[in-house]
Amino acid sequence: MMTLSVTEKGQIILPTLLRKRFHIKKGSKLRVEESERGIMILKPFLSEPLEDPVEKTKGILKGKTSLLKSLLDDRKKEAVRG
Repeated sequence: MMTLSVTEKGQIILPTLLRKRFHIKKGSKLRVEESERGIMILKPFLSEPLEDPVEKTKGILKGKTSLLKSLLDDRKKEAVRG
C-alpha cells in the first residue's frame, strides 16, 4: 500500500514508483472514478496517442544514404548475380 499526500491546493503527489510504472509524466491526465463502495480509483487517461517508435525515429538518418535506395541497389545486384 502506498500513501499519497495532498497539497494545500488539493493537488496529490504520486510516488515515483507509480509514476514510472504507469508512465505518468508532467501534463499526463488521470481519470478519477468512484466505485460502488465509495472507493476512489485513479486511472491513466489514454486519449492521448502513445508515442509511435517508428514516427519518433523518422528522419534520424536524414542526409545519409536512403535505406530504401540501398535495399533496391542490393536487390539489383542480387538479380544480376542470379
